[in-house]
Amino acid sequence: MLLQLAFVLLAIIIGARIGGIGLGVLGGLGLGILTFGFGLHPTSPPIDVMLMIVSVIAAASCMQAAGGLDLMVKWAEKLLRKHPQRITLLSPIVTYLFTFIAGTGHVAYSVLPVIAEVATETKIRPERPMAIAVIASQQAITASPISAATVALLSMLSVYGISLMNILMISVPCTLIGVLAGAVYSLRVGKELEQDPEYLRRLANHEISEQHYHAKAVENQRKAFLSVAIFIAATIAIILFGSLESLRPVFRTGTRTVTMQMSHIIEVLMLTASALILLFTKTDGIKAAQGSVFSAGMQAVVAIFGIAWMGDTFIAGNMAELKDSIEQIVTRMPWLFGLALFVMSILLFSQAATIRALLPLGIALGISPYMLIALFPAVNGYFFIPNYPTVVAAINFDRTGTTRIGKYVLNHSFMAPGLIATGVSVALGLLVIQML
Repeated sequence: MLLQLAFVLLAIIIGARIGGIGLGVLGGLGLGILTFGFGLHPTSPPIDVMLMIVSVIAAASCMQAAGGLDLMVKWAEKLLRKHPQRITLLSPIVTYLFTFIAGTGHVAYSVLPVIAEVATETKIRPERPMAIAVIASQQAITASPISAATVALLSMLSVYGISLMNILMISVPCTLIGVLAGAVYSLRVGKELEQDPEYLRRLANHEISEQHYHAKAVENQRKAFLSVAIFIAATIAIILFGSLESLRPVFRTGTRTVTMQMSHIIEVLMLTASALILLFTKTDGIKAAQGSVFSAGMQAVVAIFGIAWMGDTFIAGNMAELKDSIEQIVTRMPWLFGLALFVMSILLFSQAATIRALLPLGIALGISPYMLIALFPAVNGYFFIPNYPTVVAAINFDRTGTTRIGKYVLNHSFMAPGLIATGVSVALGLLVIQML
């Protein structure tokens, strides 16, 4: 088992270093070693989760192609420029809402340059809003009803009577309060901008451009607004169907009746939203497939395909040994499973892949479904090593140099707000499930 685990971890580490679809295809290589080399029986690939993600990515990509994301960025820019002094508190709320609506944290790329620009113009240290804005975009993944991670969690807990609303009632308030706690901490991070030595050095050497950044103009406001409205309507419909089982279609098959699965409802609604956006806004479908959201989303699908399948196969093949070695510890201290989720997310760089890889073990160990929901935000650990794309983008967008990787790598701008947001979210989740 230890030798198999070594191959699994090696595949994850090498895949993460390669980037892109590397994580997924290396997971496939690891799966090949487990099946052909060690003789483990491969489990079923996570088809339903992958198809749900594909449908959501399709809808979000169509919205982006129609100008919907650009319109949302314009709205965010107006808000931030209207209240520049409150940017450290407003920027994480903006990126949180963007991710909550779109289901992917990659939408934060568009608004990060605006945050950096407004903070610099207001003489507020950009590190303060930039770092917590990136963390907020990650935390919102575990609150969004259409994110790959939430979809994966729901698909595995629905057999225990857990609905989408059960998840959202815990994850939304807990992650939002966690983000606000990180934002309050960020208000006093570092020296004031005009006292920061790196900023003063760049200013003296004329390294800071005088050009002002403005969000991309929206070519057709009506089309863009319509695409956002259709996407949000589909998201609301998913929440309603996920919360009220009585609304779901019921079909008769022979002598029994079958209620439509939430996975199928998500797929149908999001594909329908994609079609409506393309039809009513007259958007080119090829343009949707060429956008940044589609590219990032499909990379996530490949990652889940390879990594989750490899993880499922390893856990299923070694379930007896794993239960014997850690069942008593986890039963006494189930919060330790949250630590395992956090560490695995650092390696996988994906909340959804972490859930698909580890949650079957948590379920097999007898951890309560509500405890697993409370621990859900622990999968937001990929800020720990500062090489995730949104982290790197935030560092590059900050022309003042205040958002940075520290001398010892791990003492970077995102560490403290990330640990605070994640810690508060999990702690509140554990408190909420005790109260409810």
